[in-house]
Amino acid sequence: MSRYFLRNILVFSNTTTSNTHFVTRTMSSIPTPSHRQFQLRVDPLTGNSEWVVIEEQESQVDMFTEPLLATTSYLDMLNDSPRNRAYCDAINKTVTKPCHVLDIGAGTGLLSMMAARAMSSSNDATCSTSKGMVTACESYLPMVKLMRKVLRANGMERKVRIINKRSDEVEVGVDIASRADVLVSEILDSEFLGEGLIPTLQHAHDKLLVDNPETVPYHATTYGQLVECKHFWRLHDLVNTEANVSDGIHLVPTGFEKSLYVKPHQLAMHCDALKEEMELLSEPFKIFEFDFSKRPDSYGEAELHVKATKDGTIHAVVSWWVLQLDREGSIFYSTAPKWISCPSDMNGSLVPGAREWCDHWKQCVWFTPEKGLRVCTDEAVQLRAIHTDTSISYDFGTQSCLKEVGYQQCAARIQKSQIALPPERMAIYGDNSWRCSFIKVLSNALRKKISSICVVADDSIFLTVAIAHLSDTSNVLSFLPGLREQGARYLEDVSVANGYSMDRVAVLNKQSQLTLHDTHERLVDLFIGEPFYYGGDNMLPWHNLRFWSERTKFNSILSEDVLIMPCKGILRACAMSLPDLWRSRRSLKEIVGFDHSVVNATLGACGDLPASEESPFLPFTIWQCGDVKRLSEVFTVMEFDFMKPIHPCSGTVEAKFTVSGICHGFVLWIDWVLDAENSVVIPTGPDQRYWKQGVKLLSVPVEVEKQGSGADKCCLTIISTSFDPISGEMELKHIFS
Repeated sequence: MSRYFLRNILVFSNTTTSNTHFVTRTMSSIPTPSHRQFQLRVDPLTGNSEWVVIEEQESQVDMFTEPLLATTSYLDMLNDSPRNRAYCDAINKTVTKPCHVLDIGAGTGLLSMMAARAMSSSNDATCSTSKGMVTACESYLPMVKLMRKVLRANGMERKVRIINKRSDEVEVGVDIASRADVLVSEILDSEFLGEGLIPTLQHAHDKLLVDNPETVPYHATTYGQLVECKHFWRLHDLVNTEANVSDGIHLVPTGFEKSLYVKPHQLAMHCDALKEEMELLSEPFKIFEFDFSKRPDSYGEAELHVKATKDGTIHAVVSWWVLQLDREGSIFYSTAPKWISCPSDMNGSLVPGAREWCDHWKQCVWFTPEKGLRVCTDEAVQLRAIHTDTSISYDFGTQSCLKEVGYQQCAARIQKSQIALPPERMAIYGDNSWRCSFIKVLSNALRKKISSICVVADDSIFLTVAIAHLSDTSNVLSFLPGLREQGARYLEDVSVANGYSMDRVAVLNKQSQLTLHDTHERLVDLFIGEPFYYGGDNMLPWHNLRFWSERTKFNSILSEDVLIMPCKGILRACAMSLPDLWRSRRSLKEIVGFDHSVVNATLGACGDLPASEESPFLPFTIWQCGDVKRLSEVFTVMEFDFMKPIHPCSGTVEAKFTVSGICHGFVLWIDWVLDAENSVVIPTGPDQRYWKQGVKLLSVPVEVEKQGSGADKCCLTIISTSFDPISGEMELKHIFS
């Protein structure tokens, strides 16, 4: 990997959103040529970012020497065989003669090539006329460059014409000769509308398609189910989880209950992983229907009366969608959880078969307010569903449940001091064990230092409040690099409830070196962090070693007996069977007859790679990765001593297999040691639901045996790792024996 962690935040010189599978951002103030784009890359150990220019010229290959798109959903999506077969079958049924096909959000060009092949006269079809032509519209330049390679590899470059624009920038008579007869597209996310499906379809019907066009997909229906699950409750209700904690710290005190909140939106999640602790409180119910062949409305409401099937507390609405890909209603694709073995289509008939595990489309979870809604068997639950251009929200219209509204309405009321946290961070802040661990170490440290200078190096509002609450003589300097002024306003709002005054708490609005001037000529006594960096939810575990880098930068102003917390990080690992995850990340060969091998390096694939290439480390929440099984003991790979300045680290360890099975890779994480006695440790491994781990998948899965079984198979592995303090990246090598 390069020095910088490439994030999926892209800039287009003349766009605002993308038809591809990740977030985009506009920098309209920067004039650029039409075939140049910018990609933001971030240094994981400093948080500093820079814009990298991506040129259209094929000679620019440096951006493709690393897995540029490994953290996107492209590879997982292309490995979704049921999806590929469904689209292929539907396109074959729909495109039966030469016509003009428009593919919006074309990606690698797979659907475009399906359409070109399906045309009865495809051997004669070229880009010279609108009939017998496929137009592939893709706004993301790196994907356009990749699509060209795929088309060339399949001899399709003369049958598919690429337009590197957003679809709402395409003009008939300028970019395309005539309106299209057929629309094929796959601009869907787990929620269904989040990638801008509605405005994209509206513009296409208004400007780009003939009247009554054929479309693939043809129709879609969203479904929901009421569920009880305390895990969902803990992900958003800090008010009530904190009420069960007795440490005297109030992150959401009376009058400021919404000072920390989770944005009211649908959270994509693999709900099958929670089936054993979930109570289904209703039958599945239909929510919205969408017809791709007609211009959709920007806004819609559905008044639903859902009968409770048992007593319980509604903590969430779990939702999914079913695509009808052909006009006749014989080809379907569903994102339903596995407990919905035969999801219904909009006509009430049954759709056979369950899909394979995949990560690009999950179920969605909408939290009910606070503790949830208590219901009794056969009680009618009033539910109002609302869809906008880009989201679906729910409003429970009962007196026993506070109303929630859609994000756009809620956002208008959000005060500047409120902070939107990820659901996992909300759950962590409400976890009694986690809080007690930090309070214990801080209390012991502060008792030894009557008047101290404390620096909070990350975005931990919890630690800032905790120190100010525990010691009325300490001065707290918090960097809050991601929260900044918003964090400062929050700390002021909750100061009275936590017994501190803001004359002892300061948020340093600077990124430069901390100096003695900032500490009033005093050395720092406590240098602490969780560590947590706002906006870094998809970072690899060792990217949180930014804390170590910051500690090193401020080395000159630390006292000789400074307490650093955490004082150490322990990199741990285990070998695991991960068949679902490995299948979704495996190298591509042919997809319904089209060679996609040229995309593997760029998409970060595993398996069948050249000897000089390896699959990258990727962040995953292991407990949501389908079928998973630990095959080895948990072993320590290396330790990071934060009492010393940051330096290169390496380690080699031999690990024994404790369970027989197929090893698909290694899972790594960091356990954070808070005290010098190693008695207080914050674990973040696969058993911990609120943290992501780093996954290194093998090129070829290996059959292993429990040591001592007598079988002639691998019974141990030797792992060697190294950490580069300049790039912030980890390397891993392994040998099976």
